[in-house]
Parts: sequence; structure tokens; C-alpha cells
Amino acid sequence: MQLKTANFDSVIVRFGGEIGIKRAWTRRRYERRLLNNVKNVLKHHGIPYDEVIRKQGRLYLKTPSAMEASTRLSRVFGVSSLSPALETTSKLSDIVAKSAFLAGLTLSEGNSFAVRCRRVGDHPYTSADVCREVGRQILAELSDMGLRVDLENPDVKLGIEVRDDRAFVYSAVMEGAGGLPLGTQPKVVCLLSGGIDSPVACWLTMKRGCPVVPIYFDNDPFTDESTTERALSVARVLLEWAVGFPKRVYVVPHGQNLAEFKERCSERLTCILCKRMMYRVAERIAEMEHAEGIVTGEAIGEQASQTLHNLRVLSSAATKYPIHRPLLGFDKNETERIARKIGTYEASIQRAKGCAAVPRKPVTMAKLQEVMEAEGSLNIEEMVEKSVKSLRVVNL
Repeated sequence: MQLKTANFDSVIVRFGGEIGIKRAWTRRRYERRLLNNVKNVLKHHGIPYDEVIRKQGRLYLKTPSAMEASTRLSRVFGVSSLSPALETTSKLSDIVAKSAFLAGLTLSEGNSFAVRCRRVGDHPYTSADVCREVGRQILAELSDMGLRVDLENPDVKLGIEVRDDRAFVYSAVMEGAGGLPLGTQPKVVCLLSGGIDSPVACWLTMKRGCPVVPIYFDNDPFTDESTTERALSVARVLLEWAVGFPKRVYVVPHGQNLAEFKERCSERLTCILCKRMMYRVAERIAEMEHAEGIVTGEAIGEQASQTLHNLRVLSSAATKYPIHRPLLGFDKNETERIARKIGTYEASIQRAKGCAAVPRKPVTMAKLQEVMEAEGSLNIEEMVEKSVKSLRVVNL
């Protein structure tokens, strides 16, 4: 399609279906948040616009940079799809002329096409009238191209939206991020390792409207700077989906905790003790951030510490906040597909040193009593306090 030659002057921004089924007060609140998020993205990327018209289920953006705006706004949660469009009046003759013009730029010789019309408001014609007249005009003006109408499986669909005294004509529909507008749900903290799984868990949580605050545990000297650099690179990509929200990562020194576990406890419990300590520190940060929960990238059976039995043992360390695991039932291929889609995959597979504290034979069915006895030999509260006091905040 020759979209770039059309000089589109508008973008149709369609809301996710879940927004439309909310009660009126909630829907208006979600739509206002979505509008604010859209404006933040446009401002962030320096995209000029004249106005944004909010209608039920839609935003109509007037901009000379419709193609770029569509691409950028496709990453806004709560947007189901977008279309660069040409605006005209709601007069049937103007709609027909503008549609035929766009068809001339979009259709190729021998193409089949269909016309679809969505109409809101009072007009002296029906949606079927619009489709019929536009189709007739296209066949007449482009009679030498061998075009044909195919309502079932066309090569090209021409879309028309009529809203009161305005109409918008388009030929492409771009997929949006979907979900709920970011900021319509409470904030959560997320354990971000820099691997493939945890950023996907963060993104899925963001898709449900929750702003995220990533927490990275620095295992130096059991890892090195490459691991931290990878995690921050992943966080930068991830937080590009959160324009207008704070972009910061809590970096928590965790190597000393690991050293104590390895020195004073059974080696096979190291990963369990490590993750339980992470949960405790994450709870403190959640308190600081006034968050409502802790998100992790754990999936059943993904690692030795993530057997269903071990996950129960891990969860018992968190006493104030729930642990949310968006990937619990995902397999690795499903997670990787999302990672590629959202852009974190390449950052996650950067070469980095693995954690040298991982035992050769980690426990897969830890006994809670044994874990608690091991922790009883340590001053857990002091370790948590030291971790919190020595953390640093990295603004991206």
C-alpha cells in the first residue's frame, strides 16, 4: 500500500474493548487517562498536532505526522488499533470523493476491494448507502485497473468512519497494545533480573494498567558489571512503554546476602534463601513506593526454585504484600514470543556473567521447616535493613 503518498491528516485511535464495557463513571476515567497518556507520548516524541477529539470509544487526532503518530501510539496501553486517515465533511459527496482519491493511491491493478462504513449521528443516508456509492465511484474512476468487489476476502479494505459532521477515510488498521490504560490500576514493584522472563511479566502487568517499579538485585561478586548493565538495558526498553511515568530502577546490593547464605547454610538451599530475601526487600520498597504488590517472572518448573512446591515456600516469606506471577502457566516459547514483540528480547540475550552462587544440586522440594531453621541461624532483619539502606536508585 502506498500509504506515505496519501498525506494523511488524522489518526483514528480505537479504545480497547474492555474500556467500553465499564460503567459510565469508570469508562470516562479510563478514557481521560488514555487521552493523557496519548498526549504524553506525542509530546515525548515531538509529534505536532492541532487537536485531539474524544468521542466514546475513539480519539480522533489531527496531525500532519499521522504515520509517525500511529506508530508511536500503537505502544500505548488501552489502544486496540489505529488508522492513519484523511478527514472530510459528512456530506455524502465529499465522502465519496475522498474515498475514491484514497483508493487511487492504495489499490493496484487487478485488486479486489471492499468498503466498510461505521456511522454515528443523524445523516440523510445509511452506512450501506455510503458503501454502495463509494464502491460505484471507485469502479467508475479506476475502470482501467480491472478492479473487482469482494466482500468476503478482499485484497484491500477501505474504511470510513462518519462522526456527526465529520468523516474519516482510511485503508490500513495498525494493531495497538490493547489492555487497560497505564495508571488506571495501582502501582506494583517488579523483580527484574534482566533475563527473558521478568521483563515480560512486568509488561503484562503494565498491560493491565499497573505502573511498575523495577527492582534489580546486584549479586556482585557472584556476577559482574555486565549483568547489571544488561538489566538496566532491559529496563530502558521496558519503560519505553511507560512514557509519562517515572523511569527509575532500584538497584539492591545482594552479594553479601548470598555470601552469608553460602557460608552459614546448606548450599542446596541457596536459591530458596536468595529469593525469599528478595521478597522481603521488595516488600520494604513496596512500602516506600506505596505499591500494592510484587510481580515476578516465575513460571511453574522454569527453574529448580520454581517448582510448585518451592513457590509455596518462597511465597511464605512475603507477609505484607501479595506475589503476582503473570507467567505462571507460560512455557518458554510463549514468553519469548512476547519478549520479541515488546522489544526486550535482544537486550535480555546480551552476554552477561551468570550467577556463580547457584548450587550444583539446588533443592526442588524444599521443606519450609528446614528453610526457616536455616534462616534462624542468620539475622534476617539486619540483612534486610542493610540491603535497603545500601540500595541506589537509577534514573533512566
